[in-house]
Amino acid sequence: MPAQRLIRIELDECGDLPSAYAEADRAQAVTDLLAGNHFDPPGLKAGPYALHLALRDGRLVFDIRAADDTPLHALVLALGPFRRLIKDYAMVVESHEQAVQDGAQEARIQAIDMGRRGLHNEGAELLCERLEGRIGLDFETARRLFTLVCALHQRI
Repeated sequence: MPAQRLIRIELDECGDLPSAYAEADRAQAVTDLLAGNHFDPPGLKAGPYALHLALRDGRLVFDIRAADDTPLHALVLALGPFRRLIKDYAMVVESHEQAVQDGAQEARIQAIDMGRRGLHNEGAELLCERLEGRIGLDFETARRLFTLVCALHQRI
């Protein structure tokens, strides 16, 4: 296993997610993230790492820790550039959930899911861009982290 990876991720618990579907989306993102990721904060001792994600005063906090939970570095990003994508993602997830509950045609559900994947990709690209030079990520890690950022935002 490569050292530059996450072995644990924790989200700031400031409320429940709005639905079982949103909770399942969050849980799957964590499971997939821990199964395979690339997380390389330059200048820090070799990993693996634990990551505590939180929202504080309209900012996204990446609290990077050693495997034994020793704090290593906190990185703070403005949430503003992500707000539209987070809002759109929440609406698409809600539409998907509603379509499934209503027994919509499979084609409609797939179209909504394609929109969700597109927003995921856009969010991952923005996250990679905002973290460039601060944390090295692969695209799949960024996609899953974006899901968790959206989950955090839904809890406030």
